[in-house]
Amino acid sequence: MQSLSQRGYACSLIIDGEDVLSRIAEKTADLLLIESDSYARIAELSHDIKQGIRLPVVVLLRRDLLSGINGHLNDVDDFVAVPVDASELELRVRRLLRRGKSSDSSEEMTCGDLRIDLAKCEVTVAGQPIMLTFKEYELLKYLVNNQGRVCTREALLDRVWGYEYYGGDRTVDVHIRRLRSKIEDASHTFVETVRNIGYRFRAEP
Repeated sequence: MQSLSQRGYACSLIIDGEDVLSRIAEKTADLLLIESDSYARIAELSHDIKQGIRLPVVVLLRRDLLSGINGHLNDVDDFVAVPVDASELELRVRRLLRRGKSSDSSEEMTCGDLRIDLAKCEVTVAGQPIMLTFKEYELLKYLVNNQGRVCTREALLDRVWGYEYYGGDRTVDVHIRRLRSKIEDASHTFVETVRNIGYRFRAEP
């Protein structure tokens, strides 16, 4: 955190055990860094954050623990190995902050009954608000922006998670499944599985 402060980022330290959600709301945070050796604690904290706030989460984790992350920490947006390289950490933080704040020239993306308000970071289907995590929101934006095209798992990992993401392509499948459960119902099917390749967002007829 000291290295980020020295590079111009405003940082606040929250000790585990404090009311993290309240502290984050008070500080109007843009990103959360978690340092812990406990998968369970990281999963619990990142899940709680995603339920209330669409906030990118980066975990600082010992290198020997990186091999065990796949499938356990699906609410985490990125991982950085400890000991931390200050330049790498800043690059990853900057990428997530830029991605979270970026918007297309249009303020809105639509496909049938699905609407993404880019200015407010809000998603609705048939007028009903849909609560998405930060990563689900970024995944949906990418798919809608490429509707009608097949997106491979590798491409989704590269463009949504970042090339250096440590998780495997199963991470994509898990997030697609969660996204579908939130935006699809008996009347709405948006995402198609392209067997052995990836996914396609159905183009608006």
